[in-house]
Amino acid sequence: MGGFDLFAPGAGHVAILLALRVGGLLLVAPVFSARTVPATLRTVLLVVLAVLLAPVAWVGVRAAGDPGLVAVTPATFLTETLIGLALGLGAALLVGAVETAGDLVSTTIGLSGASLVDPLNGAASSLLTQFSQMFAVTVLLAVDGHLVMLDALAASLRELPVGAAVDVRAGLAALVAHGSTLFVLGLRFAAPVIAAAMIGNVALAVLTRAAPQLNVFSVAFPLQIALGLAAFVSALAFVATWMVGWGGEYAGVVERVVQAMLP
Repeated sequence: MGGFDLFAPGAGHVAILLALRVGGLLLVAPVFSARTVPATLRTVLLVVLAVLLAPVAWVGVRAAGDPGLVAVTPATFLTETLIGLALGLGAALLVGAVETAGDLVSTTIGLSGASLVDPLNGAASSLLTQFSQMFAVTVLLAVDGHLVMLDALAASLRELPVGAAVDVRAGLAALVAHGSTLFVLGLRFAAPVIAAAMIGNVALAVLTRAAPQLNVFSVAFPLQIALGLAAFVSALAFVATWMVGWGGEYAGVVERVVQAMLP
């Protein structure tokens, strides 16, 4: 394994802490955390990634100080898991934003009652919510988002060596603060559909006043769904275009969390 010696002083602790960081990433990262991925496969992936990244982690620890001083304690256990969660959460927030947009669209156009069991999360959600989630995951894989997350994991081993002292409280606060990103981006993605639905409702209100004999309830519901779906399909192209450059947003989220954890 390159320059990593499993029998060197502190090597066992470095390997355990590295596995914790990798496990934190796999716990929340899109695709890796899907319930459709068997636990056995996820465990094998954790071991493989830990083995491949062990030389990088060892170099980072040696550059920071004596590897023999690295220890597995409750503090380092929490720290490494938190760093892995931050790396995975940066991508999960972006996928969750598209999923939130699908949920907002379903509620706006009246399709929130059409729900099925989500195969990725195992929970019931609307059809457009599931479609939005699968669309976001597909685009994420198409632009090598999974490789970007793994590259960020390797870079974190150089910037924040395993076992390093960090500010856990500030890191947790930064993670919670970034939760608003999910709702802000979700509202932006759903804004065209919400606007189209509002315009349709206003047009129906004017039509009702102009022709009182018209049974507006017989045309309002299908018209609202048709307008909403048309706007939703049109907005998908803009969402996909935005996600092509998602790496910059992802790097910004991860960098802010990591900077907050630095002592």
